[in-house]
Amino acid sequence: MLFEHLLGFTGGDVADRGADPERDASLTLAQAEHVIATWIVQIWQNCKLGEYAPSWAPGEDHSPNTLFAAAMEQGGFDLDFPEPSSYYKVLRKHHVKIHPRRGVKILGLWYHHPVLDEPRFQQPSARGGKYAGRWVVRSDRRDRRQVFFQDPADHETWHILRWRGLPPEGDIPAFSDRTADALLGHVKANKIRIHSESELLEHLLEILGSVTPVDQWPSQAEKKTGKKRRVAQAREIARAQTAAADRPTAPAPADEPSAARMPAAWAEHARMIDRAVDTDRRRRREEALAGTRPLAPPTLHEALNRRPMFLPPPRDDPDAETTVREDDA
Repeated sequence: MLFEHLLGFTGGDVADRGADPERDASLTLAQAEHVIATWIVQIWQNCKLGEYAPSWAPGEDHSPNTLFAAAMEQGGFDLDFPEPSSYYKVLRKHHVKIHPRRGVKILGLWYHHPVLDEPRFQQPSARGGKYAGRWVVRSDRRDRRQVFFQDPADHETWHILRWRGLPPEGDIPAFSDRTADALLGHVKANKIRIHSESELLEHLLEILGSVTPVDQWPSQAEKKTGKKRRVAQAREIARAQTAAADRPTAPAPADEPSAARMPAAWAEHARMIDRAVDTDRRRRREEALAGTRPLAPPTLHEALNRRPMFLPPPRDDPDAETTVREDDA
């Protein structure tokens, strides 16, 4: 059903191929994504079901959209807001041992927090099975400067374990899994002997290409670094910003590394755009409501009774309002 809408589709007969099907069949990734998304929304979701029609409505015409609307009418939906700690629970798991005074080793890098020096963590965990005696540490592949450890005595408390190569003061640019793998590969390929994690910092900064503070990247990056390196730096910052935005906004401990910040020029530009959009929306709203008294919006219950939220309008009249019958309420 999708292929028959593509240029260069061979069809069931050679005569359906067209004059130059090989030339027409070329699509970029962006074009292919747009075609597939458009087909799903406009064609598949509104396609009439044949032998897969529901058994409880043998004489009715249904599509995936109408079935979804019928399910919402029958059972409704539940608004479930995730807890802030859900961010940590979806991160990648690592089952590791806790080494005295050194911490935990995650994908080749060592991480530590003073809480790991407590006597309760010097013994194997109570976990059994395949990872018996191991402790669970979670990491965000977008920002490898820290990992996260859930306190077994208080599941609401998460300890941030800093990479041991971080300096005690200040900050370094964020780096992801890809940069960490390049760092460890560089050390192994050149047979560099590392006696402490702090010795890796110099090689990390060399790979990142600059010692410029993170709040000045990449707008102040030197031109000689080249376009590819500046693009890589920008991607590292974007990943760190996304990871920092996903983390809960609880007060951070004093030893937690500061998240990567958006360069000042970019931040001011984004604020200018937000202010312009808000001003334009406010002006249009005031013009549309001039001389009228604003009314409070209906509650969710009233809105659902007035018109089902997930029931699409009739195909021949997009603006038509669909009402709920009294016997269905």
